[in-house]
Amino acid sequence: MLNFCTLFDSYYLSRGLSMYRSLEKHCPDFHLYIFPFDDKSYDMLKKLNLRHVTLVSLKEFENEDLLRVKPTRTKGEYCWTSTASTIYYCITKFNLPDCTYVDADLFFFSDPSVLNKEMGEKSILITEHRYTPEYDQSSGNGIYCVQYINFKNDTNGMRALTWWKDRCIEWCFNRAEDGKFGDQKYLDDWTTRFEGVHVLQNLGGGVAPWNVQQYNIERKGKGYQITDKNGVTDELVFYHFHWVKFLHHWKVDLGCYNLDFPLVEDIYKEWLEDIVNVEKELESKFQFRIIPAKNNFIRESKEILSNIKRRVKGMYFIVDLKKFGISG
Repeated sequence: MLNFCTLFDSYYLSRGLSMYRSLEKHCPDFHLYIFPFDDKSYDMLKKLNLRHVTLVSLKEFENEDLLRVKPTRTKGEYCWTSTASTIYYCITKFNLPDCTYVDADLFFFSDPSVLNKEMGEKSILITEHRYTPEYDQSSGNGIYCVQYINFKNDTNGMRALTWWKDRCIEWCFNRAEDGKFGDQKYLDDWTTRFEGVHVLQNLGGGVAPWNVQQYNIERKGKGYQITDKNGVTDELVFYHFHWVKFLHHWKVDLGCYNLDFPLVEDIYKEWLEDIVNVEKELESKFQFRIIPAKNNFIRESKEILSNIKRRVKGMYFIVDLKKFGISG
């Protein structure tokens, strides 16, 4: 069985549910430990009573160390601070042989067990950002991405996990400082700092808007095939839908990366369609909705200057869901 954990609040609830259902579709044997970061998400998830999920409330999860630093971190920084602690909690509380943390905005297109199997006897699995050169932020944001990271419950795995957990409690902010950034820059030297570290080689794990420009992605059967410039080919396992913002009038901001439209037509359409369906379900059951249904003038006004700058730089990519045949 694959053991996963993730954390999100009500704002990311539809993404977290979409990620879970993609696992349910493609992974035959898994369990997901969800840490809801507000009462609203916890209450809705509890009522949904998902088959392969164990909920861990903040009351159960937060310890003295986390509560001490919580007031000093923004909401996002506190999530980053807590990532390593969620993995540690799952392994120690439920006596798991291993646990993989996954970001809530991942979406699986095939069975992720192939990624964990690649580790072999190693104790820690980390994934590189694999930045396309024009988007390379390795020096600031880190070589590795905390999006899909696995630790085994053995000496090497727990040594690294405990070290990372403690460092994030000491310092975890959304800024670059003394070679640190959030929870990610801590991973930069792990291949030499710790024993038993494996860097994922499978191209299908870790595809994201900051690296997809390097690959050729084609539909193959019910999934997708990804090929790099050297002709190496793998099955697409998951895509990281980073940045995506749902705007008013059912428009979606896909971010500041150059995305090939056929890719958007296929991969993004599948995910966006699923997100909208989850949103409709949440609205029907709980009268809860994240995607804005009406124009928000204040929010729109604040974004005008930013969007003008992005247009000038060719970094503006907003699409209408109606073009995909998706409507609210």
